[in-house]
Amino acid sequence: MRIAIISILLLSFLSCKKENQSTPSITSMDTIQGSAPKADTVTTIQPKQEIFNFGTELCDNKGYFDSNKYSKKELEDTYKLWFELSGSLLDTPFVNNLKDLHEIRNNKDQVLAKLDKDFGEKKAQIMNLKVVNIPYWKDIQKKSYEELVQSYEMEKIQIIAYSDPSILLKNNTCPNFSKALNSTDEQMFSEWKKLRESMSKNNSDPQRIINQFNEQLNSADKRDYAIIDLITFGWGNCANNKVHRVSRDEKMNNEFNALFIKIDSECDEP
Repeated sequence: MRIAIISILLLSFLSCKKENQSTPSITSMDTIQGSAPKADTVTTIQPKQEIFNFGTELCDNKGYFDSNKYSKKELEDTYKLWFELSGSLLDTPFVNNLKDLHEIRNNKDQVLAKLDKDFGEKKAQIMNLKVVNIPYWKDIQKKSYEELVQSYEMEKIQIIAYSDPSILLKNNTCPNFSKALNSTDEQMFSEWKKLRESMSKNNSDPQRIINQFNEQLNSADKRDYAIIDLITFGWGNCANNKVHRVSRDEKMNNEFNALFIKIDSECDEP
């Protein structure tokens, strides 16, 4: 009987010990399952606001920009492309009378050398601009360079043509004037008359243009007068209109203004 009681007590003790040993394993698993990793926090870069001052025709402007997006140097060069390079880039003599004609003929080599130098400087200026890295402005930079090259070629041909009109026959630009300048006097004077009549229609004093033509036609220098008009106002204007120029329009203004968070302007009355 005593042996039976001891056996029962021993079995109860072993059973309790086994249950106590299994408990930590369950608690440990619950702890692991409840420890979910924290999600990554998304960081937002706050604008770093700086000021870029620039002028337009009537206004002094203060533009606030995010220097995380553009540098001040990029804005300065984009401003040059947009505003400072908007006019004629090449400075060549304007031939309007016999004195101008004789000067450009006598100084042709010097005029061409100056044109080459001017072109080289303007080319480097455009190519070295560090505009903002936006497709629109990169395209404007490319087109501005192409416009410069076309203008240079046109100006070079025109300068040479005052001494040698046959150079105009080497391209297909404005063939009616090119042919007239390399034909008989009768054909050249006929085209000259058409040009003068066309010019008179767009002049506030049309009769003055016709009277001047008749006076020059009866001059001993009539051939040179015809060359001046046919090259400067005929071929020159026609060729100039065929240069692919950058559209400096409202869209370009808006694209420039869009580079800024805001713009404060002080403007004079027009």
